[in-house]
Amino acid sequence: MIAWPDLPADHPFGPKNLPYGAFLTEDAPSARLGVRIGDQVLDLAGAVRAQGLDDGTVWAAALLEPTLNRLLELGHTAWAGARSWVTGLFADPAQADAVRPHLIDLDRVELVLPFRPADYVDFYASEHHATNVGSIFRPDQAALTPNWKHLPIGYHGRSSTLVVSGTDIVRPQGQRKPKDADAPTFGPSQRLDIEAELGFLVGGPTAVGSRVSVDDAAQHLFGAMLFNDWSARDIQAWEYVPLGPFLGKSFASSVGAWVVPMDALAAARTELPAQDPQPLEYLRGDGSGLFGLDIQMEVRLNGTVVARPPYAEMYWSPAQMLAHMTVNGAALSAADVFASGTVSGDDKDKRGSFLELSWSGQEPIVLEDGSERSFLEDGDTVTITGWAPGPDGSRIGLGEVTGTILPATPLG
Repeated sequence: MIAWPDLPADHPFGPKNLPYGAFLTEDAPSARLGVRIGDQVLDLAGAVRAQGLDDGTVWAAALLEPTLNRLLELGHTAWAGARSWVTGLFADPAQADAVRPHLIDLDRVELVLPFRPADYVDFYASEHHATNVGSIFRPDQAALTPNWKHLPIGYHGRSSTLVVSGTDIVRPQGQRKPKDADAPTFGPSQRLDIEAELGFLVGGPTAVGSRVSVDDAAQHLFGAMLFNDWSARDIQAWEYVPLGPFLGKSFASSVGAWVVPMDALAAARTELPAQDPQPLEYLRGDGSGLFGLDIQMEVRLNGTVVARPPYAEMYWSPAQMLAHMTVNGAALSAADVFASGTVSGDDKDKRGSFLELSWSGQEPIVLEDGSERSFLEDGDTVTITGWAPGPDGSRIGLGEVTGTILPATPLG
């Protein structure tokens, strides 16, 4: 039983969670790794040095780094060792006096991106989302493309535009072509959208030519974080045929500041929805590696709750996404990121994008102040929160991912 600190049993950042982040403080402006406990951050470098672990313990040396990249390189055994040590600090009351000097109140830190992204892929794993989008974009055709239930569809994103929660988002510009126009025009996106997603941080590098099976995917899945894949729907609609998303997506994606270890989400594992037709063997394995996650999400626009997307209804498993991503021999690097794609459920209030919520503008969303939105306006703030069930009735918080829209930057 956890001895300290004294937190409510349902605190989303209790000792069953212990997510990783990185932070700055006024007196030490270089980034440091931390673990959140309650409303404080444990300075991992300070705790490692105080425990005398900086003289040869490999995973402990990785915690002295400003990002998680070195720890991610070391692989699953090192991750387990680091988590066991951190968990032990709060399980033993004899550690309290030694650890307390390295706890910092959240209001004294600035959270930064806790990893240097290596590569980034975004998937399209919700059947409800894919069906809604297909119905909107292709009303005279089948909503799902013929390949959708045979493989996890994804696109390669731009890792340099992954930004930490709280970063302002500048409205993108590009080519747009209304359906009734003869030629495209250029200008700021008029249909700026969100995609409420879950991101996964990957470690345990592999060689080009190798692949990761669904049964071994857990050895490479370090943790999960909230994710918002901002999307310019008008730019996307004009550019995406025949090669898929490009400038309509690559301007920014926001990442939650806290990376929740996959071990902390063990109690949230759930069965996948029935997959019919049965996927090919490399997406099945022996079945032990396949899982869904019971994660509840909430989307707020300027303070109004507009949706509660349920991750448990996602069609494809994170293990299947990772296996498909590498089946052609593509290598994994430490701090690769892949995201789930928009999380949407079978009801309107479970849809994780404004494209779906407003049905492409036909059914505007009414906010608490009486204003209406189909897509985002300058000054709008979107905040996505999430949590999962933990062991013994506890709650595992994922924090939030938030961003405010700024006007487009003039060209020239």
